[in-house]
Amino acid sequence: MPYPEQMVAPMRAELTEVGVQELRTPDEVDRYFARKEGTSLLLVNSVCGCAAGSARPALKAALEHDSRPDHAATVFAGQDLEATERAREMIGPVPPSSPSVALFRDGELVHFLPRHLIEGQSAEVIARELTAAFDEFCN
Repeated sequence: MPYPEQMVAPMRAELTEVGVQELRTPDEVDRYFARKEGTSLLLVNSVCGCAAGSARPALKAALEHDSRPDHAATVFAGQDLEATERAREMIGPVPPSSPSVALFRDGELVHFLPRHLIEGQSAEVIARELTAAFDEFCN
């Protein structure tokens, strides 16, 4: 059963306010991933404390970096169940993890940051990890 929308609305807004595209249906996920050229980022958002304290603030900070993905989107685990399931299929053969961040170049997964590498880390550490990946793959 999904979390109540009123509970997750501020967590959604935290990302959409900085231009991250929200994918709420499997069709929206398919359209997002149909674009094969360039770099695309996907954050699997969550209500957990590591999403609030690390993943979302880190992504917001990383997106201010000179090198950044051409496109950024998010699905919300525990809320948009079918969209999240479809996004995880697109990520490929990595265990489901939320929060997590996947970076794609030309449709191929090139970097993945699972929950166990986010949990317990500061937003600054996660942002450095993301910007390093951006420098490597988004130029």
